[in-house]
Amino acid sequence: MIKFWLNDRPVELGDVAPTLTLLRYLRDRAGLSGTKEGCAEGDCGACTVAVLENDRSGERRYRSVNSCLLLLPMVQNKHVYTVEGLKQAGAPHLVQQQLTENLGSQCGYCTPGVVMALFEACYRRDLDEPWKLDAQMCGNLCRCTGYRPIRDTAKAISGVHPNDHFAAVRARVTPGSMALDYQRSGQRFVTPGSLPELFKVLEQNPTARLVHGGTDLALDITKRFLEPPFLISLEALPELRELSEGPGCYRIGGGVTLADLEDFSAGRLPPLERMLRYFGARQIKNRGTVGGNLCTASPIGDLAPVFLALDAEAILLSKSGERRVALRDFFTAYRTTALRPGEILGRLEVSPPNADTRVAAYKVSKRRELDISTVSACFAVEVDATSQVTAVRLAFGGMADRPRRALRVEQQLLGQDWTEASVEAALPALDSELTPLSDHRGSSTYRRLVAKNLLRGFFHETQSARMPGLSHPHTSTVGGL
Repeated sequence: MIKFWLNDRPVELGDVAPTLTLLRYLRDRAGLSGTKEGCAEGDCGACTVAVLENDRSGERRYRSVNSCLLLLPMVQNKHVYTVEGLKQAGAPHLVQQQLTENLGSQCGYCTPGVVMALFEACYRRDLDEPWKLDAQMCGNLCRCTGYRPIRDTAKAISGVHPNDHFAAVRARVTPGSMALDYQRSGQRFVTPGSLPELFKVLEQNPTARLVHGGTDLALDITKRFLEPPFLISLEALPELRELSEGPGCYRIGGGVTLADLEDFSAGRLPPLERMLRYFGARQIKNRGTVGGNLCTASPIGDLAPVFLALDAEAILLSKSGERRVALRDFFTAYRTTALRPGEILGRLEVSPPNADTRVAAYKVSKRRELDISTVSACFAVEVDATSQVTAVRLAFGGMADRPRRALRVEQQLLGQDWTEASVEAALPALDSELTPLSDHRGSSTYRRLVAKNLLRGFFHETQSARMPGLSHPHTSTVGGL
């Protein structure tokens, strides 16, 4: 049985397909039509709900998520709240009241999702800079109200932490185990509670599809109408949520959410923080994971160029133990990785750049926020006291059939003086090395030009800062270039 709490009421389901989304259950089965369907791909925020979850430190937090991308087994033993569940003892929630007073709604279609994104903001403790409010709300569209009254509401309620019913629920609830083995209509969804259980299931079902956050997989269901026969969720495995700093090494678990990784990278890994800022909306980053982004092996996955440039090492787990693979060898072909049957990505290990290394990450897309990259990149260049290049890693997304390093350009720069002239002399090698496609996001000619310009910009930007962060207020990863 799938069991969870919906607006404080227990729900038990044994008659639904394991690929039914939470959104469709709310609207079609539970009669909770406040949660809306807009795009059904996590782009508009109209379907936003809040889920009470443990973060990596064990603290319970309300997280805003896209219910259109959440399969029902993914809320096993969790507390879910929709806009209908916020009213207590006949009184609207502080967020609802403040949004009404600020005239933050007109047609009302997007308003429930806006309310639920603001609900998370109300109980966050880290919204201490104006840009963080933008990041909190960038996943919610509202085309008729305009964002000023919504932003005014966000300013008024962020971090208020009212001593209310929801604070009491968060204090007293201990989330139960997500372990589950659910079958219905010829489909099966398994959430193993331990690594030995996982490897046993994988051994018995080698063709099963692995899933964690589901922000990519769910599109196969909502857009391509596929019905995967066997899904194995990694969400109940605490070993995959490691996020720590040891002597000379950061350990980043494959199950770490992008929201947690963004918080962790602040002040530690500026290029990673910089890329994650424009990775996606808060709702996406609350669910998407490091392992999910890397193991889909998308040519335009935004984490891969950063970890390639940082020379990360992937630690793969299986029944036999650990296997280490340099990330530069992890992506083997289009949508293909070095993972063997029965293996999962356990964690990444990343050494912090030394004092002689300049590193920066870039993302170029049609929209500023919540968009797929046309070109993404991260560059790391080590320069000695005589300004000679002693090590170089130039990694790109959107420039080949997989995330790739520009090895020929690297060889051209290695041993040269780090000057604008040496950069210009090396750039022609990129034309023959990387073969981007032409599609609706950009032609191959455009992508090559962007890639060259990013390297040019990197040279100039890192003259004044070894690992430049984002300016405030920032409008892109390109900073002041």
